[in-house]
Amino acid sequence: MRVFVTGATGFVGSAIVRELIDAGHDVLGLARSDEAAAALAAAGAAIHRGSLDDLDSLRRGAAGADGVIHAAFIHDFSDLTAAGESDRLAVEAIGAELAQSGRPLVVTSVIGHLTPGQLGTEENAPYPGSVKHRSASEEAALALAAQGVRVSVLRLPLSVHGDGDIGFVPGLINMARTTGISGYVGDGANRWPAVHRLDAAHLYRLALESAPAGVRLHAIGDEGVPVRDIAGVISRRLGIPVVSIPPEEAGGHFGWLAHFVALDIPASSIWTQEQLGWKPVHPALLPDLDREQYFILR
Repeated sequence: MRVFVTGATGFVGSAIVRELIDAGHDVLGLARSDEAAAALAAAGAAIHRGSLDDLDSLRRGAAGADGVIHAAFIHDFSDLTAAGESDRLAVEAIGAELAQSGRPLVVTSVIGHLTPGQLGTEENAPYPGSVKHRSASEEAALALAAQGVRVSVLRLPLSVHGDGDIGFVPGLINMARTTGISGYVGDGANRWPAVHRLDAAHLYRLALESAPAGVRLHAIGDEGVPVRDIAGVISRRLGIPVVSIPPEEAGGHFGWLAHFVALDIPASSIWTQEQLGWKPVHPALLPDLDREQYFILR
């Protein structure tokens, strides 16, 4: 299968490219820079010049593909509304190109817009009070099932971890280095779901190859890791105290991370595993975090 991949040089996207090529697929990767193009060429993928905001380039990429994996997102935390709108438009543009073809489209979404404090499952829609910057894309994607697209939505957890991690856990490590304490909010019992990037990449391939139209999939290895346990590993590795930060002081201590550090959003992948035969086999979050690789200064 010739697969068009957006976000093909990102932390998760690069693992998807490797997974697809190793399984015998041909990959056409979206590249918006010479550096990205060089990385794709080195991985053995073909190069498609364009960007997430260039809808014509997305349509052309999808037009020449047997299937599409949409893993790109503009991670601009200063304007997530605009980033979410760009993502929705990208999903609709790709979907319009695939309409009535039966070709597969895997669209990335997030666990973070499910109801806090409850175990989220694949059948759960985003809760009404959630932010809309990813849920709108999810809704747009699922609507494509009625237009002859074999679309699936793959939700990623708060922590996608592994070598090269650039997400929230490295943010907590950097914060701990800066402040001299490894913090969590309140009692730290709130839970983060997690998955290893290689397990996530494997699920993307399975979704592309065999997911039925209109389903939500959960890339979840750990259903919920208490944030205080994450802070404990960071504390021990850096040789600094682990400290509870009162909720009213979280913003001042954690800055942009405060919202995420306080989230309690466990999630399950039982249905996904049963439907697609997917099983996480790589290290869970805490043993993966408890390695020197996470604490090398870059």
